[in-house]
Amino acid sequence: MKHFFFLSLLLPTILLAQHSIKGVFSPPENYNVALLYKVTPTLSKYISSSQIKKDGSFEFKLDSTVTKGVYRLVYAIPQEDYNFDIIYNAKEDIELTFNSETGVKFVKSLENKLLTSYTNSMSLVTQSIGNYFGSQSKDTTALKAIFKTQRETQLNFEKAAKQTIALQFIKANKPYIPNKVEHVKTYSNNLKKHYFDYVDFNNQTLQSSSFLQEKILNYIFGMSNHVEDEITNYKKNIDVVCLKLKDISPKIKRVMLLDLWQQMVDLNLEPVANYISENYLMDIAVSLNDQTLLNTLLIYLDTSLGNKAPDFSFDIKKDKTAITKKLSELNVAENYVILFWSSGCSHCLDEVPQVKSFVGTLKKDHVKVVAIGLEDEPWGWQNIINK
Repeated sequence: MKHFFFLSLLLPTILLAQHSIKGVFSPPENYNVALLYKVTPTLSKYISSSQIKKDGSFEFKLDSTVTKGVYRLVYAIPQEDYNFDIIYNAKEDIELTFNSETGVKFVKSLENKLLTSYTNSMSLVTQSIGNYFGSQSKDTTALKAIFKTQRETQLNFEKAAKQTIALQFIKANKPYIPNKVEHVKTYSNNLKKHYFDYVDFNNQTLQSSSFLQEKILNYIFGMSNHVEDEITNYKKNIDVVCLKLKDISPKIKRVMLLDLWQQMVDLNLEPVANYISENYLMDIAVSLNDQTLLNTLLIYLDTSLGNKAPDFSFDIKKDKTAITKKLSELNVAENYVILFWSSGCSHCLDEVPQVKSFVGTLKKDHVKVVAIGLEDEPWGWQNIINK
């Protein structure tokens, strides 16, 4: 009974006091709060929040219910843009520093320091290969030495990372390493051909991190074909990526392709974004009965540059009679600007007169503006029109 009583006192302590993730943000005045999520292949589970102190410090205390895996620390909004991943193995405390210019640096954590060291080491070797080919050197002995260093670096880090979560990332990032000297064109072609050789797209740890998304983006934007134009090259690279994704579940494929689609939208690469949705993402939305996603893709497609504007109707007054008009019925100009505004919108009141002045400089009937006021009451709108 005494032993049982002792254990009953001890268990809450064991449960509550396991490990921690702490660090310092700089400059501290740029940050207010940090949020911690555990990432899974399809969603992120909120774990905790920590107020960032005046000196930039923060701390998350993790109990035994916080299991090992990939975690995401969010430090600003929008959350999808301002975050970084952390490996937590439930065996060690993690300490880090973060600066918006230099990124995250792990002060304490074998797993995360090991992965960071691997990434930096392989980047240096890749840079050496680029410098060699860029200099058009004929010293094949030097190139052999660089490839030898690359092979040994990869092997040594795989050995050092045994029985760690980091090993999964190190193995998946293994590059193409030739066994003999290759001409730059041959090497580039092989690098592209074997880019995904060691990537297991069904690996849940990789799916739970930003690794696969970054790997995909590096392939699409980094593996260029100088013969074809940029858009065509992106589309062909996307086809390769989607072929690699064919055996993963539709839900996870949705996450990856939606992220890729959003990247193209953010870069204003409308033809590429619509290529992803029309050839791959819409089919996934249909298979998952995801009407919200499907509508999002269709609206973006319909409002993309070069496409015919979606039709809609609106009411106007003519001789004190309400008349319904359709956008498709307008026939007074070659082109139209559809301008949505409000009398309560300060920048609208500044920009609408500028649009009117600009259209006045164009040839007659070339461009007409349809200005649609989004109003609850007519008075503010009418006063602005009169003015």
